[in-house]
Amino acid sequence: MAKNADLGAARTAKKDEFYTQLTDIEKEMRYYRKHFQGKTVLCNCDDPFESNFFKYFALNFNRLGLKKLIATCYYSSPIAGQQLQYGCDANGQMTFYFEDKGVEENKSKRPYKAVVTQVYDKKGDGGVDMLDVAELFRSGENELVELEGDGDFRSPECLDLLDEADIVVTNPPFSLFRDYVAVLMEHQKHFIIIGNVNAITYKEIFPLIMENKLWFGASIHSGDRKFYVPDDYPLNAAGCGVDEDGKRYIRVKGVRWYTNLDLKQRHEEMILVKRYNPAEYPMFDNYDAVEVSKTCDIPCNYDGVMGVPITFMDKYSPDQFEILGCTESEGKGFSHGLWHEDSGVAQPLIDGTRKYKRIFIRNKHPEPPKEVK
Repeated sequence: MAKNADLGAARTAKKDEFYTQLTDIEKEMRYYRKHFQGKTVLCNCDDPFESNFFKYFALNFNRLGLKKLIATCYYSSPIAGQQLQYGCDANGQMTFYFEDKGVEENKSKRPYKAVVTQVYDKKGDGGVDMLDVAELFRSGENELVELEGDGDFRSPECLDLLDEADIVVTNPPFSLFRDYVAVLMEHQKHFIIIGNVNAITYKEIFPLIMENKLWFGASIHSGDRKFYVPDDYPLNAAGCGVDEDGKRYIRVKGVRWYTNLDLKQRHEEMILVKRYNPAEYPMFDNYDAVEVSKTCDIPCNYDGVMGVPITFMDKYSPDQFEILGCTESEGKGFSHGLWHEDSGVAQPLIDGTRKYKRIFIRNKHPEPPKEVK
């Protein structure tokens, strides 16, 4: 019960019910095409007829060679049932309504699961779209049924669906990112999910980064991203607005894809052009490492420990660098002996000035010193 309350509170208080744009999903998924063949994909934070994750996989079901697509939604989702309205009749049979036909503000709405095993031109109009997907639900060729519980991703029935899946792809509530990843790791699932860049230094996440059990995806490395939000979401910040279709949106900075599926791009090494000199790369006052303030300034010939910005992870290749730890401000013991505890300051210091949190790395193959002729 506490878990359900946690999820409801996260969605209400944290206002992190963000809905990913289809274009952002398409840009990332193209790097994983080989991974989807013959697999069951689960989108377990997604109302099927609002979620662009469900839409992407349903409309690309055959091209990707999917075995099955499963989507579930949480009962309090503000968008549940907005496009394909649904409810239950007196006999408990699920019925469907499209929004232009109207549907009473139904108290019978429940969380549900959508299970797709086939997608084809059901209407016979020469193309495949979401209306075909809806018709395949109506005809019973695919399955759309109520969940017994509330759709919490940690509930027993949703965990059963998780066990059935090969790959999980979704945008979980940012405020529950730690819990969500913990569930995925416990069930040993492959995944492609969206989270905040700062999540890499969470005490629950950073050890997975260090052990190469989780890394950034391929398509987002900077800037902000547009997310749709519920109708009651306040549009107070810069970059918020309403699009031509009347949908409210915000722009969120520091967003990244997280995955544990291997990518060719992950093994592309940085071209390092700068060379080490003590004047440009001072030692931290309280850590046994030199400061590298920009990822592009990593020296090619330094074989010691370097403290780099967390955005280094956008360029990280496990073939080129070893991650040794991060600043103690992110968790006790995270520096793995690099911190001078007697300093009493966990944030990195240069000449007494505090710096933002750092990840500590070492170049696996530094260039040898130049010979003096």
